[in-house]
Amino acid sequence: MLPQLLACLFEIIKTQYQIIIYLMGALLGKSLTNVDDEEPVRKPYQKLQVDELPVIETIPRLDYRQLLAEYEQKHGRPLKPIQRRANAKTTVPDRFFKVRYLYREFLFDFRPLAPSSPKKPKVDLSRLSVSSHILGLILTYHVNYGMSSRKTAGVMKDVHGVSISHQTIINYANSVALIVKPFIDHFPYELSGSFCGDETYIRVKGRWHYLFFMLDAVKKIVLSYRVSPNRDTLSAIRAMDDVLKKLPSIPEALSLVVDGNPIYLLAQHFFAQHGIHFDVRQVIGLTNEDPVSEEFRPLKQIIERFHRTFKGNYRPTHGFGAEEGSVSFVTLFVAYFNFLRPHGALENRVPVVLPELDSLPHMPARWGKLIAMAQDFLKQQAV
Repeated sequence: MLPQLLACLFEIIKTQYQIIIYLMGALLGKSLTNVDDEEPVRKPYQKLQVDELPVIETIPRLDYRQLLAEYEQKHGRPLKPIQRRANAKTTVPDRFFKVRYLYREFLFDFRPLAPSSPKKPKVDLSRLSVSSHILGLILTYHVNYGMSSRKTAGVMKDVHGVSISHQTIINYANSVALIVKPFIDHFPYELSGSFCGDETYIRVKGRWHYLFFMLDAVKKIVLSYRVSPNRDTLSAIRAMDDVLKKLPSIPEALSLVVDGNPIYLLAQHFFAQHGIHFDVRQVIGLTNEDPVSEEFRPLKQIIERFHRTFKGNYRPTHGFGAEEGSVSFVTLFVAYFNFLRPHGALENRVPVVLPELDSLPHMPARWGKLIAMAQDFLKQQAV
């Protein structure tokens, strides 16, 4: 009797512990364990089928008076009106009217290729109590090596003798992200025209969010990095729009390689309705069951390897307690990946080579120079 009672009490205590961990995670917005037991929501999106892109043409409005004048000029006589017979009826079988066309209407307000205005950071970096070198050290530990804000604060204290709170590090990161984001988004990249995209998962406020990445597969340049609570068509449209805005013009043979999620096909329909045309190549599943998947799977594998690189830096954070923190972390990672991180496929060169950074001796100095260049860019935009 006693062993059964102890076993029952043990199960109750274990259940209570799980409830406490869940409630603490919901309050703090972060997972309190090193491993997330909950799996991301995997919707069976293959059940939604999207038809081929329809031919969308703009029919010009015609003036009947102009048409009558043109007819008279061409034939030398006016067009006679139709004389209908009295009590005449025309019978048409009902089957001729059973023709339907399903037209998809997008019920959200979004303008393709529209410019965006930068947000003002909460912390004025020109009035920081720390030097540019210390700020560069913080970003090197926090972004390059993926340390959490608390571990970064500990390293700054134990190794460099600089006392700083983890919340101050978060504030610095958020402010730097807002400054460098316009520089990342409007930089005149030299692109290859070979683009791939996919979405991955991160935790924000204890819930799974979707991170949409678009990448130049040859130059290894991140072109879009959208964080969204939903895996929907609007998120795919915004991610594709980030790529299109970085092109000087839309090539005729432009194509984007993505997975089998139909939201990308719906996004293609949306842009076609606005006169922007490109192809979407979908790589479906893990095996090559169709010619398109077989041809474009190498590009899909490139974006998957990029996801593994990002997750290596993201995992120590155990999620984010606010939307702002997630966007800032992703923005800083993209700045590091595009401008500061050497890539093996590029012979250990960074994807975007900036001569101003090459001559600098170490990473903290490069971070400081990159921030200064981003600030100069903002000043030029404000003029």
